[in-house]
Amino acid sequence: MLDVSRKELKYLVATDETAMLAKRLGKLMKPDPHNGEAGYTVRSLYFDTFMDDDYWEKIDGLDHRRKIRMRIYGANSETIKLEMKAKDGDFQRKRSLLLSRDEAERMLDTDYSFLMERQEPFAHGLYTFLMTRGYRPKCIVEYDRLAFLDEFNDIRITFDMRLRALEDPEEFFRAGVEPCPAADPAETTMEVKYNGFLFSYIKKALEVADRPRISNSKYVRSRNAVK
Repeated sequence: MLDVSRKELKYLVATDETAMLAKRLGKLMKPDPHNGEAGYTVRSLYFDTFMDDDYWEKIDGLDHRRKIRMRIYGANSETIKLEMKAKDGDFQRKRSLLLSRDEAERMLDTDYSFLMERQEPFAHGLYTFLMTRGYRPKCIVEYDRLAFLDEFNDIRITFDMRLRALEDPEEFFRAGVEPCPAADPAETTMEVKYNGFLFSYIKKALEVADRPRISNSKYVRSRNAVK
């Protein structure tokens, strides 16, 4: 099980500015090994309650909230993660489990019983949470990401581009599907994540002091796009 806690700040940047910022960061931080020429694809299936509690808590701007998602990196990815993100103001705690393809398929069918067969205590608590609140697959969110890393203070800078959405959860492992655009293609979401403090030279390279922060939910925007 992976358990990560850190501060997470979001900024909106123009897509044509992303290349410049990525070039700067490439001299200061390590590129994510999965970046390739144009980043890598992230596809997440979000779960929510029957009454869409997580959706409405985000709309209402609550500081304390959770979200549940299953994540892969491209339709043919062998890495499948089940994640719970808990937000408390600017701080995020993310706990995740690696799933087999069979376990992931059972998640699509709302069969979460395998979690009680896992050894991790988090899996047992997650099962109770999913069942008592009636979580079900809701929406697929997909985008392309460029990421840069620094092991000190667990710093991670990501640029998420070309946000798109699929309404049918059964499309999660299918390649060649046509998602619906969920954001203006000219915009990129820059996420700045770190523990403790962010180095001043990274702040300067990103010009974060001059940028207004945003509260930008890919899940909410994608739900709105496919409704």
